[in-house]
Amino acid sequence: MCPPLTRRHFLRNSGCGFGTLALASMLESDGLPASPISDSNSQISNPLAPRRPHFPARSKSVIFLFMSGGPSHVDLFDPKPDLVRLAGQPIPESFGTFKTRRAVARNTLMPPLRPFAKHGECGMEVSGWLPHIAQCVDDICLLRGCHGDSVTHPESVYLMNTGTILMGKPSLGSWVSYGLGSENQNMPAFVVMPDPAGWVKGGAPAWGSGFLPAAHQGTILRGGSSPILNLATPSSVSTAQQQSTVGLINQLNRLNLPRGGEESELAARIAAYELAFRMQAQAPDVVDISKETETTRKLYGIDNKTTADFGTRCLLARRMVERGVRFVQLYCGDTNGWDGHNDMEGNHSKLCAQSDLPVAGLLRDLKSRGLLDTTLIVWGGEFGRMPMNESGTGRDHNPHGFCMWLAGGGVKGGTVIGATDAVGLRATEDKTHVHDIHATILHLLGFDHTRLTYAHNGRDDRLTDVYGDVITKAVS
Repeated sequence: MCPPLTRRHFLRNSGCGFGTLALASMLESDGLPASPISDSNSQISNPLAPRRPHFPARSKSVIFLFMSGGPSHVDLFDPKPDLVRLAGQPIPESFGTFKTRRAVARNTLMPPLRPFAKHGECGMEVSGWLPHIAQCVDDICLLRGCHGDSVTHPESVYLMNTGTILMGKPSLGSWVSYGLGSENQNMPAFVVMPDPAGWVKGGAPAWGSGFLPAAHQGTILRGGSSPILNLATPSSVSTAQQQSTVGLINQLNRLNLPRGGEESELAARIAAYELAFRMQAQAPDVVDISKETETTRKLYGIDNKTTADFGTRCLLARRMVERGVRFVQLYCGDTNGWDGHNDMEGNHSKLCAQSDLPVAGLLRDLKSRGLLDTTLIVWGGEFGRMPMNESGTGRDHNPHGFCMWLAGGGVKGGTVIGATDAVGLRATEDKTHVHDIHATILHLLGFDHTRLTYAHNGRDDRLTDVYGDVITKAVS
């Protein structure tokens, strides 16, 4: 039995498709869809075809530097003189009744482990743990009033990546892929580079496509000599043979593609076969950094054992956005990452040393190539950390107040927005929820976040659900 026709498919098929042309014209005049640049037939066969946003974009691509585990805002970007003054004392009653998940009597206020200093023309204060990023603050918009919804890692990872603490919703990168497609039809629109030492808590759903077509999920690039598995063609198979094989497989798949199934998993599999075949020609060049100059390699710290891994992934991110990839997400930190429960000194010293120079190198490299104007950089983790100590030398999770920063792509550099209270416990001024950050990222990419929707379970679902406001102070 044939599945029932939807109104969209009825209009598309009736009168040689004239109904669809009329409907598309009316929707376009209202600015409702993210209109495909290509014609409707090619859009059906290619879900990654380039699409226009709702309005002129400030950014063409995003690089999300995800500090897995929760970096400490009060030790890195949010100086608190009162935290120094009250060090060793219980949190004052004026902050209300508050307990950490592992609260005991000795959970006293703990001062920052590095001194802060002002940097750049803007005078932004940054910790001594990040001397290289500190030199780039005039390009950075620092959000000091961020807050989320959960105190645990997986739920907070999902919130930061998908807009909800529940597993299974489309990720931010998938929404960008769905809205914009790919500028480079030989590369995925959305690429993810996990830390080789261990995946983020919450795992692959953090970059999954959820209820969006499966073609929009993140493509994994791994460390080592083969970042993309099974990419190389066996020496015994010629290009013509492989093209013929892929063509036959997709021809057979299309015979089983139901009417109206252009957004099904089978359609995504057809597109994936075709993309994988095209990637074999271009992806090896993208991941080959051997032709980069020694100056560039040193800029990213590839010549140093401590920074080489994350520096290589930052360089690969630049090479990918340079070639039209829309969304690149890099994870810094293994399964525990920045989760400094017991030893903040050792934990953050290690991870700052790994990431500080490569991140600054990425900003400088993009700027020197004229790419920073159209590439949005996002830095942050799933939450921050408590101002009180845990086990004497650590800090517990803090989703109530933390820092993130943006740079490039239409962002107002040298700006600090928002604040936490006197000891860095809760966001208090210009509070920025994760929904607001997502709304701002989509805005810089040319989307009204309330109109980038997908019909799911009887409602027009979106990344920001029914929340979120653009952080206008962050937009230049």
